[in-house]
Amino acid sequence: MKVFKFGGASVKDAAAVENVARILKLYPKQDMVVVISAMAKTTNALEEVLALYRRGDSGLAAMVDEIRAFHEAILVELAIPGDEVRVIVQQLFEELQSRLEREPSDNPDFDYDQIVSYGELLSTVIVSAYLRACGVAAHWVDARRLVRTDNRYREARVNWSKTTELVNSSWTALLEGRKGKGPVVMLTQGFIGHTDEYVTSTLGREGSDFTAAILAYALGAESVSIWKDVPGVLNADPKYFKDAVLLKRISYREAIELAYYGASVIHPKTIKPLQNKGIVLYVRSFLEPQSEGTTIESSTFSDSLVPSFIFKVKQVLISFTPRDFSFVAEDNLSELFRIFAERQIKIHLMQNSAINFSICVDYDDQKLNAVLNDCKVRYEVLYNAPCELVTIRHYDQDTISRLLIGKKVLVEQKSRSTARMVLVEQA
Repeated sequence: MKVFKFGGASVKDAAAVENVARILKLYPKQDMVVVISAMAKTTNALEEVLALYRRGDSGLAAMVDEIRAFHEAILVELAIPGDEVRVIVQQLFEELQSRLEREPSDNPDFDYDQIVSYGELLSTVIVSAYLRACGVAAHWVDARRLVRTDNRYREARVNWSKTTELVNSSWTALLEGRKGKGPVVMLTQGFIGHTDEYVTSTLGREGSDFTAAILAYALGAESVSIWKDVPGVLNADPKYFKDAVLLKRISYREAIELAYYGASVIHPKTIKPLQNKGIVLYVRSFLEPQSEGTTIESSTFSDSLVPSFIFKVKQVLISFTPRDFSFVAEDNLSELFRIFAERQIKIHLMQNSAINFSICVDYDDQKLNAVLNDCKVRYEVLYNAPCELVTIRHYDQDTISRLLIGKKVLVEQKSRSTARMVLVEQA
């Protein structure tokens, strides 16, 4: 069996949903699991709902109505027969409204998971109903009964043994129910799971790729295909490089390096469960479904043939110096890393000297101010923003020199295969 994952761009409107159906019909005899993300910018919109909800803003109702109207317009355009799907969509919005009528909790991450998860629930209800209307026997399954996690809301960690048990139980039931009736198509949500107490959790932003890998691991799938609006994994973001080229074949190792450094095509957590079971990952274009795209597997033969470039913009470089001029040693680093962990700050690059420790992270006013406050007694804290973090895999000096035109280097690191630089515009 295969696992297919369709992201928000692939279900952004009625025409896109129709295209998903066309792709699935290319595999009429194939058992598969289909993982669907929230439609278009719904996650962003629900994050705005969360912000309005937590600060008691009067614009909350209008924002929810806008999200409702968006989904109802897609339903109208898809013209799915009967009222069942419309009733379910209405019920989901009633559930969301009920949640928003309660007082916010003391944990904003808990509220995030309870509210933002509705994007995936809405999209999968609509897509599964449309597929059935088109003759694809898609069985809607609630990921809140499949993926078991801890209660670290917004960045939940998977309970692999329990998840494997739940996924296989659900899959077996579908196989038995479809015996003699054609292939099994399980359709579920990316990004969301549930705790031991059956409270909704989420796997982190853009976590639907990870969901596909989790389900593939649990079921021992032959492959995972991530359907994107690009031809596959490119060696650079076309926004920055007009001559970006397709990486036709790379290794698990190269893919996880690229994802770790910030390549947006694959979620960083996706590769490990696939590599552990030798499951091939394909990154393919839903605009050109017959094209091969990128194959990610164990072989490292092709990794160094083409340099790859990853740009992370809106970064901040923060530097810490002990006020007593003591060396930056294990006790200082332990204290700083504890603060970063508590503030859920992800470090993209770090470097230290005798009395200085620097990190490059996503620029976030709230988190930056919190760190400044946490560290002001023991450390002098300086920062540069906005910065840009550039990573080059399989670099050469000519490539580096070309990228540095008009830029000032604040931090530079090089290994055998990777060069990384924190840059600002040259004054």
